[in-house]
Amino acid sequence: MASTKKKKVKREGIKKKEMITVEVKKEIIEKYERGMRVADIARCYSKSTSTICTILKTKEKIRRLNAAKGVTRVSKQRPEVLEDVEKLLLVWINEKQLAGDTVSKTFICEKAKALYTDLTSKLPGMSTENEEGFKASRGWFDNFKKRSGIHSVVRNEESVSSDLTVAEIFTAEFKELMVSEGYLPQQVFNCDETGLFWKKMPKRTYIAAEEKAIPGHKPMKDRLTLLFCANASGDFKVKPLLVYYSENPQAFRKCKIQKSQLNVMWRSNSRAWVTCILFVEWINEVFGPMVKKYLLENNLPLQALLLMDNAPAHPPGLEDDLLEEFKFIKVKFFPPNTTPLLQPMDQQVILNFKKLYTKALFQRCFEVTNGTNLTLREFWKNHYNIVICLKIIDKAWDGVTMKTLNTAWRKLWPDCVVGHDLEGLVHEQELLLVDEIVSLGKIMGLEVNKDDIQELLEEHSHELTTNELMDLHFAQQQEVLEEISSEEEKTTEDSLTSNEIQEMFKMWERLQSFVEKHHPNKAIAVRAINLFNDNAMSHFCEILKRRQKQLSLDRFLVKEEQY
Repeated sequence: MASTKKKKVKREGIKKKEMITVEVKKEIIEKYERGMRVADIARCYSKSTSTICTILKTKEKIRRLNAAKGVTRVSKQRPEVLEDVEKLLLVWINEKQLAGDTVSKTFICEKAKALYTDLTSKLPGMSTENEEGFKASRGWFDNFKKRSGIHSVVRNEESVSSDLTVAEIFTAEFKELMVSEGYLPQQVFNCDETGLFWKKMPKRTYIAAEEKAIPGHKPMKDRLTLLFCANASGDFKVKPLLVYYSENPQAFRKCKIQKSQLNVMWRSNSRAWVTCILFVEWINEVFGPMVKKYLLENNLPLQALLLMDNAPAHPPGLEDDLLEEFKFIKVKFFPPNTTPLLQPMDQQVILNFKKLYTKALFQRCFEVTNGTNLTLREFWKNHYNIVICLKIIDKAWDGVTMKTLNTAWRKLWPDCVVGHDLEGLVHEQELLLVDEIVSLGKIMGLEVNKDDIQELLEEHSHELTTNELMDLHFAQQQEVLEEISSEEEKTTEDSLTSNEIQEMFKMWERLQSFVEKHHPNKAIAVRAINLFNDNAMSHFCEILKRRQKQLSLDRFLVKEEQY
Protein backbone atom coordinates (compact mmCIF):
# COMPACT_ATOMS: atom_id res chain seq x y z
CA MET A 1 0.00 0.00 0.00
CA ALA A 2 2.78 2.35 1.01
CA SER A 3 4.58 1.48 -2.21
CA THR A 4 1.49 2.42 -4.27
CA LYS A 5 1.18 5.77 -2.51
CA LYS A 6 4.86 6.42 -3.09
CA LYS A 7 4.48 5.77 -6.82
CA LYS A 8 1.43 8.01 -6.94
CA VAL A 9 3.29 10.87 -5.24
CA LYS A 10 6.19 10.38 -7.62
CA ARG A 11 3.89 10.59 -10.65
CA GLU A 12 2.20 13.72 -9.31
CA GLY A 13 5.59 15.30 -8.82
CA ILE A 14 6.52 14.86 -12.47
CA LYS A 15 6.12 18.13 -14.32
CA LYS A 16 3.91 17.82 -17.39
CA LYS A 17 5.90 18.39 -20.58
CA GLU A 18 4.92 21.64 -22.26
CA MET A 19 4.29 21.26 -25.99
CA ILE A 20 5.87 23.74 -28.40
CA THR A 21 3.42 25.04 -31.00
CA VAL A 22 4.10 24.96 -34.72
CA GLU A 23 4.05 28.76 -34.79
CA VAL A 24 6.69 28.97 -32.05
CA LYS A 25 8.89 26.43 -33.86
CA LYS A 26 8.72 28.57 -36.99
CA GLU A 27 9.63 31.64 -34.94
CA ILE A 28 12.65 29.79 -33.51
CA ILE A 29 13.80 28.87 -37.03
CA GLU A 30 13.35 32.47 -38.26
CA LYS A 31 15.32 33.88 -35.33
CA TYR A 32 18.17 31.40 -35.90
CA GLU A 33 18.30 32.28 -39.61
CA ARG A 34 18.39 36.00 -38.75
CA GLY A 35 21.60 35.33 -36.82
CA MET A 36 20.41 34.76 -33.25
CA ARG A 37 22.54 32.23 -31.33
CA VAL A 38 21.10 28.89 -30.18
CA ALA A 39 21.93 29.70 -26.54
CA ASP A 40 20.09 33.04 -26.76
CA ILE A 41 17.05 31.40 -28.36
CA ALA A 42 17.00 28.76 -25.65
CA ARG A 43 17.02 31.44 -22.95
CA CYS A 44 14.32 33.42 -24.75
CA TYR A 45 11.93 30.45 -24.79
CA SER A 46 13.12 28.85 -21.52
CA LYS A 47 14.11 25.66 -23.37
CA SER A 48 17.25 23.58 -23.43
CA THR A 49 19.75 24.05 -26.25
CA SER A 50 19.23 20.39 -27.26
CA THR A 51 15.50 21.09 -27.78
CA ILE A 52 16.29 24.09 -29.98
CA CYS A 53 18.82 22.04 -31.98
CA THR A 54 16.25 19.28 -32.53
CA ILE A 55 13.80 21.85 -33.93
CA LEU A 56 16.48 23.30 -36.23
CA LYS A 57 17.36 19.83 -37.55
CA THR A 58 13.76 19.35 -38.73
CA LYS A 59 13.24 22.91 -39.95
CA GLU A 60 12.34 21.93 -43.52
CA LYS A 61 9.60 19.61 -42.28
CA ILE A 62 8.27 22.28 -39.88
CA ARG A 63 8.20 24.88 -42.67
CA ARG A 64 5.91 22.63 -44.71
CA LEU A 65 3.36 22.51 -41.90
CA ASN A 66 0.59 25.00 -42.51
CA ALA A 67 -1.19 25.21 -39.19
CA ALA A 68 -3.77 27.87 -38.47
CA LYS A 69 -2.69 30.68 -36.16
CA GLY A 70 -3.41 29.75 -32.56
CA VAL A 71 -3.38 25.98 -33.22
CA THR A 72 -1.07 24.34 -30.74
CA ARG A 73 0.10 21.39 -32.77
CA VAL A 74 -0.31 19.49 -36.00
CA SER A 75 -1.12 15.90 -35.26
CA LYS A 76 0.30 13.22 -37.52
CA GLN A 77 -3.07 11.48 -37.47
CA ARG A 78 -4.98 14.56 -38.58
CA PRO A 79 -5.26 14.97 -42.38
CA GLU A 80 -3.59 18.08 -43.74
CA VAL A 81 -6.91 19.21 -45.21
CA LEU A 82 -8.30 19.62 -41.67
CA GLU A 83 -5.51 22.06 -40.91
CA ASP A 84 -6.55 24.06 -43.98
CA VAL A 85 -10.18 23.92 -42.82
CA GLU A 86 -9.27 25.38 -39.43
CA LYS A 87 -7.02 28.01 -40.98
CA LEU A 88 -9.80 29.27 -43.28
CA LEU A 89 -12.39 28.88 -40.52
CA LEU A 90 -10.41 31.30 -38.35
CA VAL A 91 -10.31 33.81 -41.23
CA TRP A 92 -14.09 33.43 -41.61
CA ILE A 93 -14.74 33.83 -37.86
CA ASN A 94 -12.51 36.91 -37.78
CA GLU A 95 -14.45 38.45 -40.68
CA LYS A 96 -17.71 37.77 -38.83
CA GLN A 97 -16.29 39.31 -35.67
CA LEU A 98 -15.08 42.44 -37.47
CA ALA A 99 -18.53 42.81 -39.03
CA GLY A 100 -20.10 42.73 -35.56
CA ASP A 101 -21.72 39.32 -36.05
CA THR A 102 -21.71 36.60 -33.43
CA VAL A 103 -21.75 32.95 -34.48
CA SER A 104 -23.16 29.89 -32.78
CA LYS A 105 -21.53 26.49 -32.38
CA THR A 106 -23.94 25.04 -34.97
CA PHE A 107 -23.09 27.81 -37.45
CA ILE A 108 -19.33 27.23 -37.01
CA CYS A 109 -19.67 23.45 -37.40
CA GLU A 110 -21.76 23.83 -40.55
CA LYS A 111 -19.20 26.20 -42.03
CA ALA A 112 -16.37 23.79 -41.12
CA LYS A 113 -18.14 20.92 -42.92
CA ALA A 114 -18.77 23.12 -45.97
CA LEU A 115 -15.10 24.14 -46.08
CA TYR A 116 -14.00 20.50 -45.74
CA THR A 117 -16.27 19.46 -48.63
CA ASP A 118 -15.01 22.31 -50.83
CA LEU A 119 -11.34 21.63 -50.10
CA THR A 120 -11.54 17.84 -50.53
CA SER A 121 -13.39 18.24 -53.83
CA LYS A 122 -10.32 20.09 -55.16
CA LEU A 123 -7.96 17.25 -54.21
CA PRO A 124 -7.30 14.46 -56.73
CA GLY A 125 -8.39 11.01 -55.63
CA MET A 126 -10.75 12.18 -52.88
CA SER A 127 -14.06 10.30 -52.91
CA THR A 128 -17.47 11.23 -51.53
CA GLU A 129 -16.84 8.78 -48.72
CA ASN A 130 -13.77 10.79 -47.68
CA GLU A 131 -15.72 14.04 -47.84
CA GLU A 132 -18.39 12.68 -45.51
CA GLY A 133 -15.76 11.46 -43.07
CA PHE A 134 -15.52 14.81 -41.26
CA LYS A 135 -18.57 15.32 -39.05
CA ALA A 136 -17.47 18.46 -37.18
CA SER A 137 -18.37 16.66 -33.97
CA ARG A 138 -18.65 18.08 -30.48
CA GLY A 139 -15.20 16.72 -29.66
CA TRP A 140 -13.66 18.41 -32.70
CA PHE A 141 -15.38 21.70 -31.85
CA ASP A 142 -14.21 21.64 -28.22
CA ASN A 143 -10.63 20.93 -29.32
CA PHE A 144 -10.80 23.61 -32.00
CA LYS A 145 -11.89 26.16 -29.38
CA LYS A 146 -8.92 25.20 -27.20
CA ARG A 147 -6.48 25.32 -30.11
CA SER A 148 -7.68 28.66 -31.45
CA GLY A 149 -8.99 30.56 -28.42
CA ILE A 150 -12.33 31.58 -30.00
CA HIS A 151 -14.39 31.28 -26.82
CA SER A 152 -15.43 34.92 -26.81
CA VAL A 153 -17.02 34.90 -30.28
CA VAL A 154 -19.23 31.82 -29.91
CA ARG A 155 -22.85 32.61 -29.26
CA ASN A 156 -25.28 30.50 -27.20
CA GLU A 157 -27.92 28.76 -29.33
CA GLU A 158 -30.72 29.71 -26.91
CA SER A 159 -30.20 33.45 -27.44
CA VAL A 160 -31.43 33.42 -31.06
CA SER A 161 -35.13 33.19 -30.19
CA SER A 162 -34.94 36.11 -27.77
CA ASP A 163 -33.74 38.68 -30.34
CA LEU A 164 -37.22 39.94 -31.23
CA THR A 165 -38.22 40.33 -27.57
CA VAL A 166 -34.99 42.22 -26.79
CA ALA A 167 -35.58 44.49 -29.81
CA GLU A 168 -39.09 45.35 -28.57
CA ILE A 169 -37.79 46.19 -25.09
CA PHE A 170 -35.02 48.37 -26.54
CA THR A 171 -37.51 50.25 -28.76
CA ALA A 172 -39.68 51.08 -25.73
CA GLU A 173 -36.64 52.23 -23.71
CA PHE A 174 -35.40 54.32 -26.65
CA LYS A 175 -38.77 56.07 -26.96
CA GLU A 176 -38.67 56.95 -23.23
CA LEU A 177 -35.11 58.28 -23.61
CA MET A 178 -36.11 60.56 -26.50
CA VAL A 179 -38.91 62.05 -24.38
CA SER A 180 -36.97 62.35 -21.11
CA GLU A 181 -33.84 63.89 -22.68
CA GLY A 182 -35.75 65.98 -25.22
CA TYR A 183 -33.76 64.83 -28.28
CA LEU A 184 -34.84 66.20 -31.64
CA PRO A 185 -34.55 64.08 -34.83
CA GLN A 186 -31.78 66.46 -36.01
CA GLN A 187 -29.69 65.52 -32.94
CA VAL A 188 -29.90 61.71 -33.19
CA PHE A 189 -27.46 59.89 -35.48
CA ASN A 190 -26.84 56.34 -36.61
CA CYS A 191 -23.70 54.95 -38.24
CA ASP A 192 -22.92 51.56 -39.79
CA GLU A 193 -20.26 49.93 -41.95
CA THR A 194 -20.70 48.04 -45.21
CA GLY A 195 -18.42 46.27 -47.66
CA LEU A 196 -18.29 47.32 -51.32
CA PHE A 197 -16.75 45.20 -54.11
CA TRP A 198 -16.19 48.28 -56.21
CA LYS A 199 -15.41 46.53 -59.53
CA LYS A 200 -18.02 43.81 -59.35
CA MET A 201 -20.35 43.18 -62.29
CA PRO A 202 -23.34 40.82 -62.71
CA LYS A 203 -22.19 37.20 -63.10
CA ARG A 204 -23.77 36.63 -66.51
CA THR A 205 -21.99 39.55 -68.20
CA TYR A 206 -19.10 38.77 -70.53
CA ILE A 207 -16.82 40.93 -68.37
CA ALA A 208 -17.42 38.70 -65.35
CA ALA A 209 -17.00 35.58 -67.49
CA GLU A 210 -13.72 36.86 -68.91
CA GLU A 211 -12.38 37.66 -65.45
CA LYS A 212 -13.21 34.17 -64.26
CA ALA A 213 -11.32 32.67 -67.20
CA ILE A 214 -8.12 34.64 -66.56
CA PRO A 215 -6.00 33.10 -63.76
CA GLY A 216 -4.83 35.62 -61.19
CA HIS A 217 -7.01 38.42 -62.61
CA LYS A 218 -9.49 39.15 -59.79
CA PRO A 219 -10.28 42.88 -59.60
CA MET A 220 -13.96 42.15 -58.92
CA LYS A 221 -12.96 40.77 -55.53
CA ASP A 222 -11.31 44.08 -54.67
CA ARG A 223 -13.20 45.22 -51.58
CA LEU A 224 -13.30 48.40 -49.54
CA THR A 225 -15.31 49.25 -46.41
CA LEU A 226 -17.46 52.34 -45.99
CA LEU A 227 -18.87 53.77 -42.77
CA PHE A 228 -22.00 55.86 -43.34
CA CYS A 229 -23.68 58.17 -40.84
CA ALA A 230 -26.71 60.50 -40.93
CA ASN A 231 -29.28 61.95 -38.54
CA ALA A 232 -32.87 60.83 -38.02
CA SER A 233 -34.37 63.87 -39.75
CA GLY A 234 -32.37 62.93 -42.86
CA ASP A 235 -31.20 66.48 -43.54
CA PHE A 236 -27.57 65.96 -42.52
CA LYS A 237 -25.03 63.37 -43.72
CA VAL A 238 -21.62 63.01 -42.12
CA LYS A 239 -18.49 62.58 -44.25
CA PRO A 240 -18.02 58.78 -44.66
CA LEU A 241 -14.99 56.81 -43.50
CA LEU A 242 -13.44 54.63 -46.21
CA VAL A 243 -10.94 51.86 -45.44
CA TYR A 244 -8.96 50.20 -48.25
CA TYR A 245 -6.05 47.76 -48.50
CA SER A 246 -3.61 50.36 -49.77
CA GLU A 247 -2.67 53.69 -48.21
CA ASN A 248 -1.37 55.12 -51.50
CA PRO A 249 -2.85 53.34 -54.54
CA GLN A 250 -1.02 53.80 -57.83
CA ALA A 251 -3.98 55.77 -59.21
CA PHE A 252 -3.55 58.32 -56.37
CA ARG A 253 0.05 58.98 -57.35
CA LYS A 254 -0.82 59.12 -61.04
CA CYS A 255 -3.68 61.60 -60.51
CA LYS A 256 -1.82 63.49 -57.74
CA ILE A 257 -4.67 62.99 -55.30
CA GLN A 258 -4.54 64.82 -51.97
CA LYS A 259 -6.31 62.56 -49.49
CA SER A 260 -7.22 65.46 -47.22
CA GLN A 261 -9.33 66.91 -50.06
CA LEU A 262 -11.39 63.76 -50.64
CA ASN A 263 -15.10 63.58 -49.78
CA VAL A 264 -14.32 60.58 -47.58
CA MET A 265 -11.88 60.10 -44.71
CA TRP A 266 -9.32 57.75 -46.33
CA ARG A 267 -7.66 55.13 -44.15
CA SER A 268 -6.04 51.73 -44.82
CA ASN A 269 -5.21 48.35 -43.32
CA SER A 270 -4.55 44.86 -44.64
CA ARG A 271 -8.17 43.67 -44.40
CA ALA A 272 -9.84 46.89 -45.50
CA TRP A 273 -11.87 46.85 -42.28
CA VAL A 274 -12.80 49.56 -39.80
CA THR A 275 -10.86 49.11 -36.53
CA CYS A 276 -11.26 50.75 -33.10
CA ILE A 277 -8.39 53.14 -33.77
CA LEU A 278 -9.78 54.23 -37.15
CA PHE A 279 -13.28 54.59 -35.73
CA VAL A 280 -12.11 56.84 -32.88
CA GLU A 281 -10.11 58.92 -35.39
CA TRP A 282 -13.25 59.36 -37.49
CA ILE A 283 -15.31 60.34 -34.43
CA ASN A 284 -12.85 63.03 -33.29
CA GLU A 285 -11.69 64.30 -36.69
CA VAL A 286 -14.93 64.11 -38.71
CA PHE A 287 -18.11 63.28 -36.78
CA GLY A 288 -17.51 65.58 -33.79
CA PRO A 289 -16.50 68.72 -35.74
CA MET A 290 -19.21 68.30 -38.41
CA VAL A 291 -22.02 67.64 -35.93
CA LYS A 292 -20.98 70.56 -33.71
CA LYS A 293 -20.90 72.93 -36.70
CA TYR A 294 -24.30 71.66 -37.95
CA LEU A 295 -25.99 72.12 -34.54
CA LEU A 296 -24.59 75.63 -34.04
CA GLU A 297 -25.48 76.77 -37.59
CA ASN A 298 -29.06 75.54 -37.11
CA ASN A 299 -29.43 77.10 -33.63
CA LEU A 300 -29.98 73.67 -32.08
CA PRO A 301 -29.02 72.72 -28.49
CA LEU A 302 -25.47 71.40 -28.28
CA GLN A 303 -26.34 67.78 -27.54
CA ALA A 304 -26.25 64.72 -29.79
CA LEU A 305 -26.82 60.99 -29.55
CA LEU A 306 -24.94 58.45 -31.69
CA LEU A 307 -26.59 55.03 -32.07
CA MET A 308 -24.53 52.08 -33.28
CA ASP A 309 -24.16 48.31 -33.07
CA ASN A 310 -21.72 46.50 -30.80
CA ALA A 311 -19.17 45.61 -33.51
CA PRO A 312 -15.58 45.17 -32.24
CA ALA A 313 -14.61 48.37 -34.07
CA HIS A 314 -17.01 50.34 -31.85
CA PRO A 315 -15.30 50.57 -28.44
CA PRO A 316 -17.68 50.29 -25.43
CA GLY A 317 -15.89 53.19 -23.72
CA LEU A 318 -16.13 55.48 -26.75
CA GLU A 319 -17.34 58.46 -24.70
CA ASP A 320 -14.03 58.39 -22.79
CA ASP A 321 -12.15 58.66 -26.10
CA LEU A 322 -13.98 61.81 -27.16
CA LEU A 323 -12.02 65.05 -27.17
CA GLU A 324 -13.13 67.53 -24.50
CA GLU A 325 -14.92 69.77 -27.03
CA PHE A 326 -17.11 66.84 -28.13
CA LYS A 327 -18.25 65.65 -24.69
CA PHE A 328 -21.76 66.80 -25.63
CA ILE A 329 -22.04 63.62 -27.73
CA LYS A 330 -23.62 60.63 -26.00
CA VAL A 331 -23.33 57.06 -27.29
CA LYS A 332 -25.90 54.27 -27.13
CA PHE A 333 -25.47 50.71 -28.40
CA PHE A 334 -28.08 48.42 -29.90
CA PRO A 335 -28.42 45.11 -28.02
CA PRO A 336 -26.48 42.25 -29.67
CA ASN A 337 -28.14 40.64 -32.70
CA THR A 338 -30.91 43.25 -33.01
CA THR A 339 -29.30 45.55 -35.58
CA PRO A 340 -30.97 43.90 -38.62
CA LEU A 341 -34.31 44.50 -36.90
CA LEU A 342 -33.73 48.06 -35.70
CA GLN A 343 -30.68 49.81 -37.13
CA PRO A 344 -31.81 52.57 -39.54
CA MET A 345 -28.80 52.20 -41.86
CA ASP A 346 -29.80 48.56 -42.37
CA GLN A 347 -33.36 49.57 -43.29
CA GLN A 348 -32.86 50.28 -47.02
CA VAL A 349 -30.30 53.12 -46.63
CA ILE A 350 -27.17 51.10 -47.43
CA LEU A 351 -29.03 49.06 -50.06
CA ASN A 352 -30.25 52.29 -51.66
CA PHE A 353 -26.67 53.58 -51.77
CA LYS A 354 -25.48 50.40 -53.51
CA LYS A 355 -28.22 50.67 -56.11
CA LEU A 356 -27.27 54.29 -56.77
CA TYR A 357 -23.60 53.29 -56.95
CA THR A 358 -24.38 50.57 -59.52
CA LYS A 359 -26.48 52.97 -61.57
CA ALA A 360 -23.75 55.64 -61.53
CA LEU A 361 -21.16 53.01 -62.46
CA PHE A 362 -23.21 51.89 -65.48
CA GLN A 363 -23.72 55.53 -66.47
CA ARG A 364 -19.99 56.15 -66.32
CA CYS A 365 -19.32 53.12 -68.53
CA PHE A 366 -21.86 54.33 -71.09
CA GLU A 367 -20.69 57.96 -71.12
CA VAL A 368 -17.02 57.05 -71.61
CA THR A 369 -17.53 54.38 -74.29
CA ASN A 370 -20.46 55.93 -76.21
CA GLY A 371 -19.38 57.45 -79.53
CA THR A 372 -15.77 56.25 -79.17
CA ASN A 373 -13.73 53.27 -80.32
CA LEU A 374 -13.22 52.29 -76.67
CA THR A 375 -14.96 49.03 -75.83
CA LEU A 376 -16.61 48.38 -72.49
CA ARG A 377 -14.04 45.66 -71.84
CA GLU A 378 -11.18 48.13 -72.41
CA PHE A 379 -12.84 50.73 -70.18
CA TRP A 380 -13.28 48.19 -67.41
CA LYS A 381 -9.69 46.98 -67.49
CA ASN A 382 -7.78 50.18 -68.20
CA HIS A 383 -9.98 53.21 -67.49
CA TYR A 384 -11.75 52.39 -64.23
CA ASN A 385 -9.71 52.83 -61.05
CA ILE A 386 -10.14 53.72 -57.39
CA VAL A 387 -10.09 57.48 -58.13
CA ILE A 388 -13.12 57.16 -60.43
CA CYS A 389 -14.70 54.84 -57.88
CA LEU A 390 -14.44 57.58 -55.22
CA LYS A 391 -16.28 60.02 -57.49
CA ILE A 392 -19.05 57.47 -57.99
CA ILE A 393 -19.26 56.77 -54.24
CA ASP A 394 -19.65 60.51 -53.62
CA LYS A 395 -22.37 60.78 -56.27
CA ALA A 396 -24.26 57.76 -54.90
CA TRP A 397 -24.13 58.90 -51.24
CA ASP A 398 -25.25 62.36 -52.31
CA GLY A 399 -28.17 60.69 -54.11
CA VAL A 400 -29.53 59.02 -50.96
CA THR A 401 -32.49 61.31 -50.26
CA MET A 402 -33.73 62.89 -47.06
CA LYS A 403 -36.92 60.82 -47.40
CA THR A 404 -34.96 57.56 -47.53
CA LEU A 405 -32.85 58.49 -44.50
CA ASN A 406 -35.86 59.62 -42.44
CA THR A 407 -38.10 56.68 -43.35
CA ALA A 408 -35.37 54.27 -42.24
CA TRP A 409 -36.22 55.14 -38.59
CA ARG A 410 -39.80 53.86 -38.90
CA LYS A 411 -39.13 50.69 -36.84
CA LEU A 412 -37.08 52.25 -34.05
CA TRP A 413 -38.56 55.76 -33.81
CA PRO A 414 -41.78 56.01 -35.84
CA ASP A 415 -42.68 59.36 -34.24
CA CYS A 416 -39.76 61.08 -36.03
CA VAL A 417 -40.82 59.93 -39.51
CA VAL A 418 -42.41 62.75 -41.50
CA GLY A 419 -45.43 61.40 -43.36
CA HIS A 420 -46.00 57.68 -42.78
CA ASP A 421 -47.29 57.31 -46.35
CA LEU A 422 -43.74 57.90 -47.61
CA GLU A 423 -42.76 54.26 -47.06
CA GLY A 424 -44.72 53.12 -50.14
CA LEU A 425 -43.26 55.97 -52.21
CA VAL A 426 -39.69 55.07 -51.20
CA HIS A 427 -40.36 51.41 -52.13
CA GLU A 428 -41.63 52.44 -55.57
CA GLN A 429 -38.52 54.57 -56.11
CA GLU A 430 -36.33 51.58 -55.23
CA LEU A 431 -38.07 49.42 -57.84
CA LEU A 432 -37.74 52.17 -60.45
CA LEU A 433 -34.03 52.47 -59.67
CA VAL A 434 -33.49 48.77 -60.44
CA ASP A 435 -35.38 49.18 -63.76
CA GLU A 436 -33.08 52.09 -64.68
CA ILE A 437 -29.97 49.98 -63.95
CA VAL A 438 -31.28 47.13 -66.13
CA SER A 439 -32.06 49.57 -68.99
CA LEU A 440 -28.56 51.06 -68.83
CA GLY A 441 -27.04 47.59 -68.86
CA LYS A 442 -28.99 46.57 -71.95
CA ILE A 443 -28.04 49.80 -73.77
CA MET A 444 -24.39 48.85 -73.19
CA GLY A 445 -25.03 45.36 -74.56
CA LEU A 446 -24.93 43.55 -71.23
CA GLU A 447 -27.12 40.52 -70.61
CA VAL A 448 -28.81 41.59 -67.35
CA ASN A 449 -32.25 41.47 -65.72
CA LYS A 450 -33.71 42.42 -62.33
CA ASP A 451 -32.61 39.16 -60.72
CA ASP A 452 -29.01 39.72 -61.88
CA ILE A 453 -28.98 43.19 -60.30
CA GLN A 454 -30.49 41.89 -57.07
CA GLU A 455 -27.87 39.14 -56.92
CA LEU A 456 -25.12 41.70 -57.54
CA LEU A 457 -26.36 43.92 -54.69
CA GLU A 458 -26.57 41.00 -52.28
CA GLU A 459 -23.04 39.87 -53.11
CA HIS A 460 -21.58 43.02 -51.54
CA SER A 461 -22.44 41.51 -48.16
CA HIS A 462 -22.60 37.84 -49.16
CA GLU A 463 -21.13 34.91 -47.29
CA LEU A 464 -17.49 34.50 -48.33
CA THR A 465 -16.82 31.39 -50.42
CA THR A 466 -13.94 29.01 -49.77
CA ASN A 467 -11.92 30.50 -52.63
CA GLU A 468 -12.58 34.03 -51.36
CA LEU A 469 -11.46 33.06 -47.86
CA MET A 470 -8.25 31.65 -49.37
CA ASP A 471 -7.76 34.86 -51.38
CA LEU A 472 -8.33 36.94 -48.25
CA HIS A 473 -5.87 34.85 -46.24
CA PHE A 474 -3.28 35.27 -49.00
CA ALA A 475 -3.99 39.01 -49.27
CA GLN A 476 -3.38 39.43 -45.55
CA GLN A 477 0.07 37.90 -45.95
CA GLN A 478 0.88 40.21 -48.87
CA GLU A 479 -0.22 43.51 -47.33
CA VAL A 480 3.24 45.05 -47.20
CA LEU A 481 3.73 44.53 -50.93
CA GLU A 482 0.40 46.22 -51.66
CA GLU A 483 0.74 49.13 -49.27
CA ILE A 484 4.27 50.37 -49.89
CA SER A 485 5.04 51.92 -53.24
CA SER A 486 8.38 51.13 -54.81
CA GLU A 487 9.58 54.71 -54.32
CA GLU A 488 8.67 54.79 -50.63
CA GLU A 489 10.20 51.37 -50.07
CA LYS A 490 13.49 52.45 -51.66
CA THR A 491 13.62 55.57 -49.47
CA THR A 492 12.97 53.52 -46.34
CA GLU A 493 15.64 50.96 -47.20
CA ASP A 494 18.26 53.61 -47.91
CA SER A 495 17.67 55.28 -44.56
CA LEU A 496 18.08 52.09 -42.54
CA THR A 497 21.24 50.12 -41.82
CA SER A 498 21.15 46.36 -41.34
CA ASN A 499 22.43 46.80 -37.79
CA GLU A 500 19.50 49.10 -36.98
CA ILE A 501 17.04 46.55 -38.30
CA GLN A 502 18.67 43.72 -36.33
CA GLU A 503 18.61 45.84 -33.16
CA MET A 504 14.93 46.56 -33.75
CA PHE A 505 14.27 42.80 -34.06
CA LYS A 506 15.92 42.21 -30.68
CA MET A 507 13.72 44.88 -29.06
CA TRP A 508 10.63 43.39 -30.70
CA GLU A 509 11.56 39.92 -29.41
CA ARG A 510 11.83 41.27 -25.87
CA LEU A 511 8.47 42.98 -26.23
CA GLN A 512 6.85 39.78 -27.55
CA SER A 513 8.18 37.78 -24.61
CA PHE A 514 6.85 40.37 -22.15
CA VAL A 515 3.37 40.49 -23.74
CA GLU A 516 3.07 36.70 -24.00
CA LYS A 517 4.12 36.31 -20.38
CA HIS A 518 1.92 38.98 -18.80
CA HIS A 519 -1.16 39.32 -21.03
CA PRO A 520 -4.24 37.77 -19.31
CA ASN A 521 -5.49 36.22 -22.58
CA LYS A 522 -2.66 34.40 -24.37
CA ALA A 523 -4.78 33.60 -27.44
CA ILE A 524 -5.50 37.29 -28.06
CA ALA A 525 -1.86 38.20 -27.43
CA VAL A 526 -0.60 35.58 -29.89
CA ARG A 527 -3.06 36.69 -32.59
CA ALA A 528 -2.06 40.33 -32.15
CA ILE A 529 1.66 39.50 -32.29
CA ASN A 530 1.21 37.32 -35.39
CA LEU A 531 -0.82 40.04 -37.11
CA PHE A 532 1.93 42.59 -36.42
CA ASN A 533 4.59 40.14 -37.64
CA ASP A 534 2.67 39.56 -40.87
CA ASN A 535 1.77 43.20 -41.52
CA ALA A 536 4.81 45.11 -40.25
CA MET A 537 7.85 43.04 -39.33
CA SER A 538 7.79 41.00 -42.53
CA HIS A 539 8.71 44.18 -44.44
CA PHE A 540 12.01 44.49 -42.56
CA CYS A 541 12.65 40.76 -42.94
CA GLU A 542 12.40 41.19 -46.70
CA ILE A 543 14.90 44.06 -46.62
CA LEU A 544 17.46 41.90 -44.80
CA LYS A 545 16.86 38.96 -47.16
CA ARG A 546 17.37 41.16 -50.22
CA ARG A 547 20.57 42.57 -48.77
CA GLN A 548 21.88 39.09 -47.95
CA LYS A 549 21.15 37.97 -51.51
CA GLN A 550 22.84 41.06 -52.93
CA LEU A 551 25.87 40.49 -50.65
CA SER A 552 26.15 36.90 -51.85
CA LEU A 553 25.91 38.05 -55.45
CA ASP A 554 28.58 40.73 -54.93
CA ARG A 555 30.94 38.16 -53.41
CA PHE A 556 30.35 35.83 -56.34
CA LEU A 557 31.11 38.60 -58.84
CA VAL A 558 34.32 39.49 -56.98
CA LYS A 559 35.46 35.88 -57.19
CA GLU A 560 34.61 35.78 -60.89
CA GLU A 561 36.70 38.91 -61.48
CA GLN A 562 39.62 37.37 -59.59
CA TYR A 563 39.57 34.41 -61.92
